[in-house]
Amino acid sequence: MIKNNPKKFLSATAIIDSDNSEIIDYTKTILDGTSDDHVEKAVKLYYSVRDGIWYDPYLPFHLPEHFKASHVLKSGRAFCIGKASLLCAVGRVSGIPTRVGFANVRNHLSTKQFIEFLGTDIFVYHAYVEFYLEGQWVRATPAFNVELCRKHNVAPLEFNGEEDSLFHPYNADNRKFMEYLEYHGTYADIPVDAIVSAWEEAYGKERVTEWIRMWEESGVLKQRDFFTEEVVNKSINS
Repeated sequence: MIKNNPKKFLSATAIIDSDNSEIIDYTKTILDGTSDDHVEKAVKLYYSVRDGIWYDPYLPFHLPEHFKASHVLKSGRAFCIGKASLLCAVGRVSGIPTRVGFANVRNHLSTKQFIEFLGTDIFVYHAYVEFYLEGQWVRATPAFNVELCRKHNVAPLEFNGEEDSLFHPYNADNRKFMEYLEYHGTYADIPVDAIVSAWEEAYGKERVTEWIRMWEESGVLKQRDFFTEEVVNKSINS
């Protein structure tokens, strides 16, 4: 983890490759016609990544290249960590110090298939982004694209560049949607080894090894489509 020095979060890293030419061109396209105001830039970048990259939890995760910002851009699909990587990259290209944060979250609104896949409704090392804007760090969560939010009856998460934008605690039916359980701090790059180790501890090493095998050998996960899976409303009173 890197201490809170904003300038340290402007440089490209091995995974958040903000020096990649395609990332630079993508950023310029998003910000075409935008003023030099960092808040305005951050807002435009957020919505582009939130809705331009579809949320897909059934993607490989065990190697650094799986979360590389340029890879996410080419793929057009990612789960929260990959989307945070891309948003960090474009933020840095635009001159905004940007870092990635992680937390364990309990998702009360998921799909039957995904809960069975994880073995729990807790997602370990969920990722969000922090922009350094007007002298403070502001959180943004670009994970769920607008189409997925509508299917789950949750308002798309808005971001104004002035206030933290984390998941809504309740959905439109006033059911529990998301709880933040434990924060893991912020980083200049994606800590892949720490994530995989945490997943092995939380989900079981055998389960995580099987996920990797399913990707590398059988390709079974490529056939899964999170968007078409059965939504499960788990209303838990607290």
